[in-house]
Amino acid sequence: MKDVVAKDNVDRFLPLAPAALHVLLALASRELHGYGIMLEAARQSEGQYKLGPGTLYDNLRKLLAQGIVEESPRRTTSEDSRRRYYRLTGLGRRVLAAEVARLEGVLREARSLLQSPRPRRA
Repeated sequence: MKDVVAKDNVDRFLPLAPAALHVLLALASRELHGYGIMLEAARQSEGQYKLGPGTLYDNLRKLLAQGIVEESPRRTTSEDSRRRYYRLTGLGRRVLAAEVARLEGVLREARSLLQSPRPRRA
């Protein structure tokens, strides 16, 4: 029963908007500050997806409110106090994993449709 509750808990966040997906992917391996998230999203997408500051911070605000992302404590006192670092929460990891599984299903279906012969017109 616990797995069903956990699954329902993440399903309510799906599907993720492209910007939210890229933010979560950027944070999947380590905590980053805002500019680092923008750079990582561009790197992971080979420059195909670029987050602007407005889109990034709007999405971060929503993800923080949902408990998917959290602000990390500053590492040292010598860092710029304005710089905020973010990381995925446990819920955020589950949401990202569920979204990746959902997208894999979409891709499987798309590949199947594209490989089948074209339907005949009447």
